[in-house]
Amino acid sequence: MRGRILASLRGYRIEWLSRDLVAGLMLAAIAIPGQLATARLAGMPPETGIYAFAAGSIAFAIFGANRFMSVGADSTIAPIFAGGLASIAVAHGHEHAQLAPLFALLVGTVLIVIGLLRAGWLATLLSVPVTTGFLAGISIHIVVGELPTLLGVPDEKGHLLVRLAHVIGQVPHANPVSLALGAGVLCVTLVASRISPRIPGALLGLVGAGLATALFHLETRGVSLLGPLAVTLPHVSLPGLPGMEEIGRMVQLALVVAMVCVMQTAAVASTFPSDEGKVEDVSRDFGAVGAGSVAAALIGAFPVNASPPRTAIVRESGGQTQLAALAAVALVVALVIAASGLTAYVPHAALSGILLYVAWRIFRISEMRQIHRRGGLEILLVAASAALVIALPIETGMLLAIVMSFVHSLYIVARPYCVELARVPGSTVWWPPLPDAPFEHETGVLVFAPGAPLNFTNCERICAEIRAAIARQREPVKLLVIEANGMIDIDYTGSQVLRRAIAKWQDAGIVVAMARLSAGRARDQALRTGLIEAIGPERVFMSVEEAVRALSSSGSPGTAPA
Repeated sequence: MRGRILASLRGYRIEWLSRDLVAGLMLAAIAIPGQLATARLAGMPPETGIYAFAAGSIAFAIFGANRFMSVGADSTIAPIFAGGLASIAVAHGHEHAQLAPLFALLVGTVLIVIGLLRAGWLATLLSVPVTTGFLAGISIHIVVGELPTLLGVPDEKGHLLVRLAHVIGQVPHANPVSLALGAGVLCVTLVASRISPRIPGALLGLVGAGLATALFHLETRGVSLLGPLAVTLPHVSLPGLPGMEEIGRMVQLALVVAMVCVMQTAAVASTFPSDEGKVEDVSRDFGAVGAGSVAAALIGAFPVNASPPRTAIVRESGGQTQLAALAAVALVVALVIAASGLTAYVPHAALSGILLYVAWRIFRISEMRQIHRRGGLEILLVAASAALVIALPIETGMLLAIVMSFVHSLYIVARPYCVELARVPGSTVWWPPLPDAPFEHETGVLVFAPGAPLNFTNCERICAEIRAAIARQREPVKLLVIEANGMIDIDYTGSQVLRRAIAKWQDAGIVVAMARLSAGRARDQALRTGLIEAIGPERVFMSVEEAVRALSSSGSPGTAPA
């Protein structure tokens, strides 16, 4: 650990110190209201949000690779595990706050394992439409969960739609003072974010709401207050172990939350790289975020995650290293110790206003418009993943949304784009024919391009497409050239299916050749699985034109133009 810290400080410039301290001040101003609100979202005492921020920031400063990344309590993952832990706690007679540290330990362990295995590629397994959809579903959960507090009416347990119907029915009984406080904080935060992300709108709104409460004694008008923070320092302890059934459910939930952390950490690392043009070790960042969750577990808090907006604040405020995060931790802890009693004047409705702003931020309307305009039917993935998260328990909906992302990617591979090629007049280029453009066809020659790796999911489909293309030709096919540039991978099953198909075509008098098998891995696999042997090494060419000239009866044997 000491070596890692010294390595991170090596090369530090003294002129960076003032920048890091300013960035730390800005980060603290943003973090205080956000961490208090996120703790509320997680169903935990408000001070645990501060604990999570301190644990995540310190652990990442020690172990992380990115110089700007801010780690702490995160409003994206908080509603995911809050609902799951609440249901486990109710079913088995545990306290929600008792399960959260153990859950943080599980999430942290999963992330550390991912980091040690250098499994950074996991971040690419969720498509943008699915991610956008489940974030929209989470935002709806946040809004419905915070509306009762914002309106000052009793909450209702149960399904999301039941709770929404209850809130709508309670609107005539809303407390206008609570509503005004929450709406005011929301408006201040929105306006500040439009002017500049460096303006701590949430903190300004929170301070304003607290002053209004203190000056006008709003608690006498039915406004519920946060109360003073516990000023005792957290003590390190191992979380208690529940029964095996509860641990099993928590492990499943931890895998979902860890997947979201991987996705968000990778996104933050790519958006705010330490050095432009330099490829960083994102797997190390996964492990560092995991170490933050483990540290949070040991002091009684909940899982942490990388934060895009807080990281942006560090970068835009001129921060140069993780010293900015450490300065922010020192400022936050000092403020909590010195002024913990001031939170007694913070209305719950004010925190709800901050959480509504968070919900607005993660409901990515502009991204949805882009997907609708440019992604076509992929907008249905947005709607489906949002519907899953809304209609089902949030952790179940999240898991199914992740599965849907995998199924979608598998469908694309299993139903690949396959096309018949033709020669561009006056050239040696074979290309998919375009409408109203002249193309040349060789009599008795079919050039077919499968646009995907050849594997067990699509081999039957590709062979069926080739058979259909052969049947469509006006003249009997004498030469079939498989343009294999898209075959970047060939597995055993795919090779065997194609070999059997090639044997049938050869028995029918069709010469089969392959061209442009350019991927080194695919060439090795084609040799190892016997696919090259089935075709014949002498019928494997570097270009389609070379194959046609060499093997077509209408061509000129022996020529091999470039």
